[in-house]
Amino acid sequence: MISPCTLVCSIDLKTGYCFGCGRTRDEIAAWMDYTDAERRTLMGTLPARLETVERKPRRETRRKRLAQRQTKERDTA
Repeated sequence: MISPCTLVCSIDLKTGYCFGCGRTRDEIAAWMDYTDAERRTLMGTLPARLETVERKPRRETRRKRLAQRQTKERDTA
């Protein structure tokens, strides 16, 4: 199952979006009930949502760590 979760489960009080993935509490709770098409559609909106959160997560996320590792491996290859 696809998921945008980055294990940074904290909600921005102003926007109501998770700092890590951009979903709302209701969307996180209902994630298992969504179809794959609904999940993909919602995931398409998340990058824009993350731009609106008041602060960024303080800790490094798993997604960021994996992206850095892939970039490093690509640069050394």
